[in-house]
Amino acid sequence: MDGLLFDTEGLYWEVGDTVLQRRGFRYSKALQSRMMGRVGVAALQQMVDFHSLEDSPESLLAESDELFAEKLAAGVPPIAGVPAWIDHLKEHQVPFGLATSSRRRFVDILFEPISWKQDLAFILTGDDVTHGKPHPEMYLRAANLFDLSPEQMLVLEDSGNGCASAVASGACTVAIPSIHTQDQNFEGASLIAENISDPRLWAMIEPAK
Repeated sequence: MDGLLFDTEGLYWEVGDTVLQRRGFRYSKALQSRMMGRVGVAALQQMVDFHSLEDSPESLLAESDELFAEKLAAGVPPIAGVPAWIDHLKEHQVPFGLATSSRRRFVDILFEPISWKQDLAFILTGDDVTHGKPHPEMYLRAANLFDLSPEQMLVLEDSGNGCASAVASGACTVAIPSIHTQDQNFEGASLIAENISDPRLWAMIEPAK
């Protein structure tokens, strides 16, 4: 979801930077790559470890949540090309779901104005898994909800941790790096697409039989 469907990665950066500036540090790409895809407290534990902070990850999470909710309230439109991609899936009768490390409260805020929310086969969030990305639990659960083997599933990911999670599950994985993740490792991806409008990605969707 973040960085692939909605341009929220910049908001996460702003929140992380604000939290760290209050403690005399700055957010960085190195820290971002460690945090991306991890769930809740586990993500903030990376921040604690990276900067040897005295704060608990729970307190940092609460502080970050407050800041992030304020930014989301201003509205975040879908990334260019996403509505057309959704129409492409629907036209070819390909079921699709959402698997995100974000928590459900933020998913609900982002999808409030989105008309195709009702077309999602399921919504899996960070609240629904024990192990965050790069662990494959998220995508193994997604395959189970589709009643498919992971090998029959196409996963789109924008982060290195997310890509590793999907690849480890056995899914066919397409990486779509954003400006925030282009330097990360996408080893194992079947395709590294330019963006969600990349014709090579669209060609991977076959008509319903």
